[in-house]
Amino acid sequence: MSLEPLSIREMEKNAEDIYESVVVMSKRAKQVLSDRIVEDIIDSTDEEEMGVYDEVVEINPDDYEELEKPTSVSVNEFLDGAIKWERDQEES
Repeated sequence: MSLEPLSIREMEKNAEDIYESVVVMSKRAKQVLSDRIVEDIIDSTDEEEMGVYDEVVEINPDDYEELEKPTSVSVNEFLDGAIKWERDQEES
């Protein structure tokens, strides 16, 4: 896996402030991770009976699915313009 440099100029095209873009990408990465955790919980509860914890579930390494990192997903979405956000109005 190779690392690719990110262009700050590309980030500035999508937001007025570089710090704002970092916050937006960070919040999106947290959403992606949260969605994955919820999906795993839903999948695991569908397979098991509620309240029965006698059996230890062994995970087969061959079934492992490598997903793209949440930060990579959020950065790619931001650079593609797929993330929309609004600023909260500050009270004076």
